[in-house]
Amino acid sequence: MKRIIVGITGASGVIYGIRLLQALGAHQVESHLILSRIARQNIEIETGLTPEEVEKMACHVHRVDDLAAPVSSGSFRTDGMVVVPCTIKTLSGIANSYAENLLIRAADVVLKEKRRLILVVRETPLHRGHLELMMKAADLGAVILPPVPAFYSAPRSLDDIVNHTVGKMLDLLEVDHDLFRRWGDREGPGAGPEKP
Repeated sequence: MKRIIVGITGASGVIYGIRLLQALGAHQVESHLILSRIARQNIEIETGLTPEEVEKMACHVHRVDDLAAPVSSGSFRTDGMVVVPCTIKTLSGIANSYAENLLIRAADVVLKEKRRLILVVRETPLHRGHLELMMKAADLGAVILPPVPAFYSAPRSLDDIVNHTVGKMLDLLEVDHDLFRRWGDREGPGAGPEKP
């Protein structure tokens, strides 16, 4: 069974992290959730869910201040981590190996162990400092995956747009899914009308 760490930070777009947890659960992937303090607030603001309801979607939940949690050690084997959404502050902590909390420490461990780290950076517009942090994180081995929608699948709803980004994360984690219609597919979620 795959084992994935999911970190949800305080950027707008917590629905991406929630949808990822749901998809991992549907595919029997063991999930380890870390919520930042502001993520807990944004869950209620943006979704109407409580942090406790989101925590129930994960197999294991770790407090952001618990630096003794299993995911803080490289000897605890995982198949990767996704920080979704990823604030610029969290990106900075990861890029600079400043492990002030469990979420950043877990990401640092994933990098040092050469495992897959996906950062769904949610900020716009970007200034040079943001871009330099992304380059630094990428140089360390992180994958930068901003939530940029694709329109070739003719999305019909906000869910279709969210699912496309979550599907891209699952692709990188090598978890099979059918969350969006791939280029060249004529059927599937988000399938729009055929071109004349």
